[in-house]
Amino acid sequence: MATFLPFISTIFIALSAIFVAFGWYFIGKRKIELHKKTMFWAAVLATIFFITYLSKTFFIGSTSFGGPDEIRFFYQIFLIIHITLATIAAVLGITALITGYKNSLRLHKKLGPITSIIWFFSASTGIAVYFMLYVIYSPGETTNLFRAILG
Repeated sequence: MATFLPFISTIFIALSAIFVAFGWYFIGKRKIELHKKTMFWAAVLATIFFITYLSKTFFIGSTSFGGPDEIRFFYQIFLIIHITLATIAAVLGITALITGYKNSLRLHKKLGPITSIIWFFSASTGIAVYFMLYVIYSPGETTNLFRAILG
């Protein structure tokens, strides 16, 4: 279960990023209803990701880096960049959804492209973190969130 939930959450964030890409494509083709539906599902998938991530963190704990000590520092910097991007993407994503549904299109059109780019980087770095924690290296100990991040 400790490695199953991270796999599932990684699938959901990857699917969310794919839906964002389709949403971006649809708005470029002026298919507004398809854009709205696709972005709605991107948000649903991101929410499912977040719920599975939080569930694993609260009920099981966080996985610390199990790779070699000589790259631990670089992993930690990469992880902090990912967390920062994910936080920014979440705030911008919620704002973009709200402005889109409220038809505040001037602000929505400015936020949308920036949010999408940050979302892709966040999802990509999240997938890389998953691979570093569970695929490339054996998982480290399960511990509290701050100890897993900072070592």
